[in-house]
Amino acid sequence: MDPFDYPRHWEADVVLSDGGTVHLRPITPDDAARLLAFHGRLSERTRYFRYFGPYPRMPQRDVERFSTVDHHDRVAFTALLGDDIVAVGRYDRLDHGSSAEVAFVVEDSHQGRGLGSILLEHLAAAARESGLSRFTAEVLAENGQMVRVFRDAGYRVSRAFDEGVLHLEFDIDPTEESVEVARAREQAAEARSVHNLLHPRSVAVIGASADHTKIGHAVLTNLLVADFAGPVYPVNGEHRSVRGVRAYPSVLDIPDDVDLAVVAVPAARVDDVMDACLAKGVKALVVVTSGFGETGPGGLSAERRLTAEARAHGMRVVGPNALGVLNTDAAVRLNATLAPRLPARGRTGFFCQSGALGTAILATAAERGLGLSTFVSAGNRADVSGNDLLQYWETDPSTDVVLLYLESFGNPRKFARLARRLGRTKPIVAVKSGRHAVTPALAATSVQVDESSVQALFEQAGVIRVESLAQLFDTALLLAHQPLPAGPRLAVVGNSTAIGLLAADTALAQGLELVGDPVDVGAQAGPEVFAAAVREALRHPDTDMLVVVFVPPLAVPGAAFARALRDVVEEAGGAKPIASTFLAVEGVPDELAVPGPGGAPGRGSVPSYPSPERAVLALARASRYARWRSAPQGRFVRPDGIDTDAAHALVASLGVVDEGPVDDATAVRLLSCYGVELVPFRVVSSADDAARAAADLGYPVALKSTDDRLRHRTDLVGVRLDVAGEEAVRSAYTTLAEVSGQAEVYVQRMAPKGISCVLGLQDDPSFGTLVSFGLSGVVSDLLGDRAYRAVPLTDTDAAALVRAPKAAPLLAGYRGSEQADLPALQDLVLRLAALAEDVPEVRELALEPVLASAAGAYVSSAKITLGPPPSRHDTGPRRLRSPGGTR
Repeated sequence: MDPFDYPRHWEADVVLSDGGTVHLRPITPDDAARLLAFHGRLSERTRYFRYFGPYPRMPQRDVERFSTVDHHDRVAFTALLGDDIVAVGRYDRLDHGSSAEVAFVVEDSHQGRGLGSILLEHLAAAARESGLSRFTAEVLAENGQMVRVFRDAGYRVSRAFDEGVLHLEFDIDPTEESVEVARAREQAAEARSVHNLLHPRSVAVIGASADHTKIGHAVLTNLLVADFAGPVYPVNGEHRSVRGVRAYPSVLDIPDDVDLAVVAVPAARVDDVMDACLAKGVKALVVVTSGFGETGPGGLSAERRLTAEARAHGMRVVGPNALGVLNTDAAVRLNATLAPRLPARGRTGFFCQSGALGTAILATAAERGLGLSTFVSAGNRADVSGNDLLQYWETDPSTDVVLLYLESFGNPRKFARLARRLGRTKPIVAVKSGRHAVTPALAATSVQVDESSVQALFEQAGVIRVESLAQLFDTALLLAHQPLPAGPRLAVVGNSTAIGLLAADTALAQGLELVGDPVDVGAQAGPEVFAAAVREALRHPDTDMLVVVFVPPLAVPGAAFARALRDVVEEAGGAKPIASTFLAVEGVPDELAVPGPGGAPGRGSVPSYPSPERAVLALARASRYARWRSAPQGRFVRPDGIDTDAAHALVASLGVVDEGPVDDATAVRLLSCYGVELVPFRVVSSADDAARAAADLGYPVALKSTDDRLRHRTDLVGVRLDVAGEEAVRSAYTTLAEVSGQAEVYVQRMAPKGISCVLGLQDDPSFGTLVSFGLSGVVSDLLGDRAYRAVPLTDTDAAALVRAPKAAPLLAGYRGSEQADLPALQDLVLRLAALAEDVPEVRELALEPVLASAAGAYVSSAKITLGPPPSRHDTGPRRLRSPGGTR
């Protein structure tokens, strides 16, 4: 094989345990000089551990052997930092079998950064593609670091010891433990890379300007005004100082290390700036400059080149076209944004894709009393994305609530996984704009996801989806300052019957339960009476949450009522969430604020809303999230009776090249591999055949047209049911053949009568597969009454899916009718989910109708479309999303 021709998808940018990055790719003969230089930098001890003896110089024959591989039986990956190799991992197939010997060596100065475990993941993935199933390794017993790489990878490793050498063997198919280990390492590494970005020890502003109209002036000013905890270095080739701070002609002239560089020069100059930053060893970039991917193909190419170069030299990039990043931690005080002032310190993290909206978002947060811990506006999101921030916030002790403004998804499948995990401990509130189109500026790093996919993603992950920034702040204020409700029961207290009724109507419309009628203390009631009513409502054992609707009387200042309310809240100990319409203030009134450590309203403050409807809506969202969070997480289960190997063999035998439907026999065989059996049927081409088939199947039978359009019509023109007797079968066959103009007709045994349902799989090439469920019928189709869940599914997801459509009560004994076998439907859902996970060639599948009754769930018809498997994002070894891609 050509040693230069390797699978391009094996290349990857990866994040190391310290947050830095390297580029992984297969080795080629062109790497010979790099390999020789790499070997020369290894210590004697490292060479001894790798080669089991002295090996000071690598002979030319070994250089050629190590750098020339076939990328199938012999594979080697290099980890590159800039132009230098810093690690090599390789495997060699043993005796043309299914095993290979694997080995690694890491440059001394880069040991302890997680390179060994990353190389093992990527080599194992490449080996599985090449038909290998097992790795062996010979490791010196004293090489504890390498032994730990294998021991801690999550594989089941067998070991044998002989004369100081450990012989290790293990299967390389992913195990539940190996996947868990890889994802834990991914979280720690990506969180560390964002931590480095948000906790720099020094900042350079490249393009710092004395001109007040330039963005470089604004960034430098904002850093200085925020009183950043470390040194700030203006970079300006024309001035000795900017704003009284010594300036440097180039970042290379700065005498100290630079952790973060903010780039504010015209797009045409960014390449030169990048070269200097790479040479300086800058650890992270924030590119506020516009003129990249949002301008068209030329700008997109420059953006991809910038990102690839930065990652190859160990850097992460925010932007380009970004507003910037900020961190309100008192030990950091970083405002590397175009926003004029640092927000008050709080415990809410905010990720925003839009640079244009970022300034307005920060201003609104300040106006409404919402303190922030960190804020990132990623602009074109060429590298750092919302997924990186989710990884960081999961373990950030300074963040309790996460807010997202999303215009698109880079890797939706990964977002779903991360959000689902994070949402179990910290609420996520998201605005997803661009429902009907991908934003052009982000099209290169985005995928267009169907609205049903987005909704399924958010519902499964517990993400609180809102429709506007106003709703985002309404919800965030409650979550940031008040506890979660223990249940759906709401008490309403106020001094206006009309406003109380508005709150009650909204609560009922949102599915909340009222604790009695709204309490009206009267327009003339004083602060003491008002406080007593609030106290009584909070003490009521049925109250889970409280909304206080208040219109100030003319005779008594509103501040007196506020103090009374605050006293009651403090007395209650903050056990139940409270929202108010105090003086129609939007935010947290000073009178109801409990100061936090940074001066912003802290935990226990009572948020106020301009209308009772908005207050109740915020409580309703918190209640739904609390219910999701407290519900059982469920288990990823696989039903019994699944034959994955048979399914793979069947699909492989078809030689799928183009997307298209399969015939009935193939659909039946594939479904049977997953324990999904269709009601027995025959395809016949004459009245005689129909009569014989009916006799074989047993009366009564159904006859159906093979034309889908006729078979699924509501007037049943293409179907004859409960056909009993040979003459009736012949007559039905003749009629259907004439109606359809086709000789072929289905004859099928009648299933037990039940409620007609439809289950399906639909594949999104980037998001993954959705399982859909609904009741059949023109009304359900017209109203779009379908529910969706994203694969993989837990048993809890399956149970929720079959109960999610609005018409689902018909399955649960509605108005005294017989209840259908819901567990049978759930089992069917889980079998389809397993099929979708195991056989990515299934691009679409529909089971319709599925007759659900007390007797079970009977599948009457199936359609399956196969095609080349799509790229499976968020699967395989750890890697960053490729510049301009979605992995």
